[in-house]
Amino acid sequence: MSGIRAYGPIAIVALLLALLPAVSDSNTVINALVNAMIIALAAQGWNLLAGYGGQFSFGHAAFFGAGAYGNAILQNRYGVNPYAALLAGTCLGAAVGAAIGYLSFRSGLRGSYFALITLAFAEVFRIVANAAPVTGGAAGTLIKLQMSAANFQFSSRAIYFWIILTLVTAAMVMMRGIERGRFGAYLIAVRENENAAAALGVDTLMVKLKAITLSAGLTALAGAFYVQYFLFVDSSIAFGSWISVEALLAPIVGGLGTVFGPLLGALALHFLGELAKAFAGRIPGIDLALFGVLLVLVVAFARHGIQGLLTRLMQRIGARRAA
Repeated sequence: MSGIRAYGPIAIVALLLALLPAVSDSNTVINALVNAMIIALAAQGWNLLAGYGGQFSFGHAAFFGAGAYGNAILQNRYGVNPYAALLAGTCLGAAVGAAIGYLSFRSGLRGSYFALITLAFAEVFRIVANAAPVTGGAAGTLIKLQMSAANFQFSSRAIYFWIILTLVTAAMVMMRGIERGRFGAYLIAVRENENAAAALGVDTLMVKLKAITLSAGLTALAGAFYVQYFLFVDSSIAFGSWISVEALLAPIVGGLGTVFGPLLGALALHFLGELAKAFAGRIPGIDLALFGVLLVLVVAFARHGIQGLLTRLMQRIGARRAA
């Protein structure tokens, strides 16, 4: 019964989202949904490390870009099957995360110092990718169009949406399992008081290394899927600050340290940006300005994000019915 309560809401939300292409078959709508799901997957990775583990990163673009370029280079230069390349890109991103985490945590970096070192790594990777021949330099890397299921290329965008939705759902199920398990308890202990957790016998270094490796793997998977969907990547896309910003904004707006927070935040931010562009025209930066306003409002009036607001609303409705 507890399992149904824990995982049932995830299944219901996934089913409702899966029906959206049947409601609207517009490529514009489905493309917006796919983009929102890519952000949700990357944000779930950031949420694992920062929301549960308390290790705030400003450079998750390093992992997103590793997955993106890993997938693209393996397909273009070595003829690796797209499905295998997607998996390899994910593993590459996880390995990058483990390396950055080991260098950072082993040196005792915490808080703002850790955030800045991740930002520095992402920027270094962007500069290298912009100049390296293997990445295509400033021109980027274009994956050859070969429309077939064997090449992970589909004529229907709805298929891409269902695939990325499945990945996001799997990530939420994994997060729920972590939340209910011992590793989740260790993460929260490290987040609340790392020194106290260490004094109680928790191997804080290993806990943080596991967290950043899993976090990087999820974000790299988002990057690898992004390349497979758009069939193109360059340094500003792969290692640009945009993905680091959106990956951290989505959990904060949706609900930091919660399973549904990244998904709610990604949907809210993405469609808020699209509405802003539709009503305000192509004013440069209008979506970012609205993101900033929304972030300030959430921090000031809803510190538990959209999920916290929904939870309080449901509690009030339940209390009124009981009365």
